[in-house]
Amino acid sequence: MKKSIKSISSLAILGFVLFTSSCKKQENLAGADDASLNQNEKLGLVGTQSLGGTSLTVSMGGNAYVTTLASGGVETVTSTKLANWTNANSIFSSYFRIGNTGALTVAVKASVPSGTSVLKITINGTPFNVTATGTANTTYTVGTVNITTPGYVTVQFQGVSKTGSYFADVSDLVISGAAVASNVYYANDPANYYWSRRGPSVHLGFSTPANTEWFYSEITVPTGEDKIGSYYMANGFSGGYFGMQVNSATERRMLFSVWNPTGGTTTWTRKGTNVVATNFTGEGEGGQSYLIYNWVAGNTYKFLTQAKPDGLGNTIYSSWFYAPELGTWSFMASWKKPNTNSYLTGLYSFLENFNDKNGYLGRRADYNNQWIRNTAGTWTEITTANFTVDATGTNQQRMDFAGGVSGGKFYLRNGGFFANYVTPNQSFTRTATGTAPTVNLTTLP
Repeated sequence: MKKSIKSISSLAILGFVLFTSSCKKQENLAGADDASLNQNEKLGLVGTQSLGGTSLTVSMGGNAYVTTLASGGVETVTSTKLANWTNANSIFSSYFRIGNTGALTVAVKASVPSGTSVLKITINGTPFNVTATGTANTTYTVGTVNITTPGYVTVQFQGVSKTGSYFADVSDLVISGAAVASNVYYANDPANYYWSRRGPSVHLGFSTPANTEWFYSEITVPTGEDKIGSYYMANGFSGGYFGMQVNSATERRMLFSVWNPTGGTTTWTRKGTNVVATNFTGEGEGGQSYLIYNWVAGNTYKFLTQAKPDGLGNTIYSSWFYAPELGTWSFMASWKKPNTNSYLTGLYSFLENFNDKNGYLGRRADYNNQWIRNTAGTWTEITTANFTVDATGTNQQRMDFAGGVSGGKFYLRNGGFFANYVTPNQSFTRTATGTAPTVNLTTLP
């Protein structure tokens, strides 16, 4: 769970402020170009400013990644520089977004341990060689390219030759030219580089009528969009969430968590086969249940969550998922939350990356067929959602976020430094399916 606050919808604010894992703790940034205010109004980001000027400094600590790690390579990006650069087959990549066209000149601030290093630096596919010498941090001009289309610029670093023990320490890019006069975006808040390196989280907020007991939704992750570190959260509510993750190259999980109330501890009352249920602390406190399950990209998974007061001062939250390859509903867990008497409120979904080393990779998922069922037993389809981004997006540390409707379904997309973001804080309406969930609630495991 991340720590900061962002809005989903008027009916989801309380739960989102307190409980969503896709919040990030960042402060609004200042000191940028006033000319960008009109652009920010278009973005729905009034109160923040993009950057611009004759020359801008882009830190490697918040804007670069090891995108190719050679066999045996030890290259890394620290909070201040490209480091441990010893292998000529490893590649670093850094990114910044240009909102204008025209000439772009790039320079680097670098030092070498001894002797001379030749560095291959490629700007949007155009290679340049830079010869660096000396232990002092020195600014070296790389070259000039012409920007013909607004979007992210990629600058790659690869070692050519060295006489010292490693190629170089690179702390910053220095960018100048007509293309950077205004509307330039990159991470420039060092206190929050961890979050900006993870990338923006994106959300869909849904209106939630009173006495909503059940929430049903579906997620399809297209083949190739299942990057390590991704969390596709389907059923979020005030006090918890339920979805699926890619935890490593060999492990995937279904995850269902419910937070503690003030002055109480959430405890599990029952759980499904092979489900691990435990309590967590740190960035939030509560109960967490997960099932190691290697779900398949391209398949559509169904998620079902219930909240029901037990009449004894507690609310019982339960969740199930349906995997098409199993052909049956699987039970996750039931969590008892004390000092609470509530049905579901603040419904939402989100997409996030929780691995700060691969924030340069993109991910996308379709979120579809949302339905709610009230205490009277009536199913109602949800066809409208409010699209929002977290503080990494609203503070313009990253602009690679999107959401809306595609092919009649809601979708969310983030990461990968794609060019065309979608304006946040707007509502979208998907095509109604008109087909209520066929799940038999009385025979669920």
